Formats: sequence, C-alpha cells, structure tokens
Amino acid sequence: MTQLQALTPEFNWNTYLHGIGLQDLNSLNVATPVFFLGMNTLIQEQDMDAWKSYLRWNVVHAAAPFLSTAFVDANFDFYGKTLLGQKENQARWKRCTTLTDRAMGEAVGQDWVAQHFPPSSKQSMQRMVTALETAMKKDIAGLPWMTPATKQQADEKLDQIRNKIGYPEKWRDYSKLVVEPNQLVANVERANAFELQHQLHKINKPVDEKEWGMTPPTVNAYYNPSMNDINFPAGILQPPFFDPTKDAAINYGAIGVVIGHEMTHGFDDEGSQYDGKGNLRMWWSPEDRKAFDQRTACEVKEYNGFETAPGTHLNGKLTLGENTADNGGLRLAYQALMETLKAEGSQAMDQKVDGYTPAQQFFISYGQIWCSKQTDASMRVSAKVDPHSIGKWRINGVVRNSEDFGKAFGCTKGQPMMPADACRVW
Repeated sequence: MTQLQALTPEFNWNTYLHGIGLQDLNSLNVATPVFFLGMNTLIQEQDMDAWKSYLRWNVVHAAAPFLSTAFVDANFDFYGKTLLGQKENQARWKRCTTLTDRAMGEAVGQDWVAQHFPPSSKQSMQRMVTALETAMKKDIAGLPWMTPATKQQADEKLDQIRNKIGYPEKWRDYSKLVVEPNQLVANVERANAFELQHQLHKINKPVDEKEWGMTPPTVNAYYNPSMNDINFPAGILQPPFFDPTKDAAINYGAIGVVIGHEMTHGFDDEGSQYDGKGNLRMWWSPEDRKAFDQRTACEVKEYNGFETAPGTHLNGKLTLGENTADNGGLRLAYQALMETLKAEGSQAMDQKVDGYTPAQQFFISYGQIWCSKQTDASMRVSAKVDPHSIGKWRINGVVRNSEDFGKAFGCTKGQPMMPADACRVW
C-alpha cells in the first residue's frame, strides 16, 4: 500500500478503500502502474470543477439506460447509432432480460436450467469433451515441431484441465439483495453494490475453484488460464451450437469446435504461459517456444491481411489468441468427429444427409454458427478493440488453413481456400 500511495500521491487510497469496506488491506497487485501514473498526472493538471463535471457525467452515463426515454434515446443515439451504426435499440424486454441476468444470473439460471438443460444433455456434452481431449492428446503427440520434454508438460496440463458444463455445483444465495418495485435505478445500484461486496469478500479467502464467471443462460464459453478450466454455460448448449437429436457431424462442427477452441486457449499466446495448476510459469524449452512464436507469427501476418470494413483490416496481434483457438479448435473437433464415426463403422463415414458427406456437414455447421450481420461502423470499432475476428474471418480465415476442408469440397493446393502458405500452430 505504501508503494501504491507513493505512485499516486494525489489520491488518498486509505479513504477510498475504507469507503468501500476494505479497512485491513495490507497489499495488492498493481497490474497497470502506467494507468495510475497517468491518473495522478490528470489529478494534478485538471481543476476541481473539471473533475466534478467528469464524475457527474459518468454517473449519468452509467444510469442512462435505466432512466426515462429521453436519457435512454440520447445514450443510444451516440453509443448505438453513431459509434456502431445500430439502427434501433434492442426491444425493452431483451434489455430487461439482460439486466436481470447480470444482476442475479444464477437465480434466473437455476430455473432456466431446469427447463432447458436436462441431465441427458450434460452427459452428451461430457462425452464430446472427452472425445476432444483424446484428439488433443493425439495432436500433441504428433506435433513435428515440439520436443518430447515439452510435449510431456503439455500433456500434463491437458490432463489437469477442469471441465465445467452447464451450471455451477452450488448456486449463489441472493437473499440479501433487495429488489423493490418501481425502483429500477436503485435496484441496479443495489445489485452493483451486492456484486462488489461478493468480490471483496473473497480477499484473504481460499480460491473457490468451482465458481463460474458466466451465468448459466449465457450464450458463450471461456477458458480461465489461472484456474486452468474450460466453462460451457447451458445457454450455449442449445441449438444451433448443440442439439443432442442431430447427427454427430452437426454437433462436432458447432459445439465441438467451441470445446476445441476453449481447450486450445490453454495453449495459445497467453494460456501457454500458465502451467497445469494455473501458475504463471514458463514450462516450455527455449527452442520449443521459439518454434511456437514462429507459427503464431504466421497467423499474425495472415490475419493482418484480412479486410473487415472497406479500408480497415484486422489486427493480427490483437486477435492472435482467438485466431489460434479458432484454428486449433476446428482441427481438434474434426479429428474427434472422424474417430467417433470410425467407431460407428464405415457406413457412418459415408452416410450423406441432403447430399452432403459427414465431412461437408461438419464444415457447413461450423460456418453457420458464426453467421452474423454487422455494420461497417461496428466492424471498424471491432477491428480496433475486439480480440475476436469478425464472423466472416472466423469462418473463412480458419477453414482456409484446414486441409480437411479443402479435401471435403474438392479444392486443390494453391486455390484461395486451400493456400500453399496455410498457417498451423496446434
């Protein structure tokens, strides 16, 4: 604390920390010291009236989506229309649903899971995760650029990945959260304060390895490098990502790639810096790390060349982790599908649906999960701030690196969708 106060002498940290209920904090990790140096400079340079105006504006801006129509429309006019090119605001029921999920997601999620995610779906998903883990083990073993010692470390990390599927083992208790009719702004403020206290209460306590960072109805998934776990909320385990009634090729091309994507995050430019216990530790040999960096550099260069909106290109460095996970996830899911079909017999390998082979169905399913519409303004913003590539390049940028895609659709080496200089990390 003494060092932090010395870094920002213009800001009284004791007053601030006591104000939010942290009276006994002796040390903390200042992850971004440059930010705090800049903050201290601004406190010195700007007069009190400027700070008052700035802070008032932040309070109003944060509350604007929950105030009267004039505030909602004014806020949307810039942040929706001007900045992102969005023509109209979301329907009120959608905004209310999102807000409720954010405020008490596990309370909402408990009922939602009971209706939409039966035990049979969880079991089916667990089988797919196991199939992807097997595929990744085989993939690691066959890497031509990695030495045996580092392969062993990678294999051990894979074995230690914790799989969280659907919903948490223990639901959060929201009984102390006060929600009153006709008090939307106050309810939002109380929900924010409730969440802050929930987070602060973790200080000096053992890490809860079973806690989730997303609510059960969320249509998303994530990998946590410091926990070494992959997390798939029940919200994404629905069509079009996952449907237990559909053929294996459809599910492996959709949720199978998402599973592989999150697994690969454990071995991308960021995740690869953590070991199987979630410790920030370099477990690679120097020569393997150099070989890894050479392969990721190929992806950086490749994605730098992809145009989003006219005149705007992707930032290959910014999107590197997600691009690596997309490419690795597709490869692993395809391998897992082929092994699954092989176990079912030769008939399954050749069975066509609507004239498409299982391999073709796999890639069509993959393309469909990233179908999207995005304005040029939104794509320009995404290119600057989003670590994910836009939908077009999450599809075309990935399948062009897959020989299996080229074979499935009769491409030949050197064509745009089967280039001779394709990139591969995992």
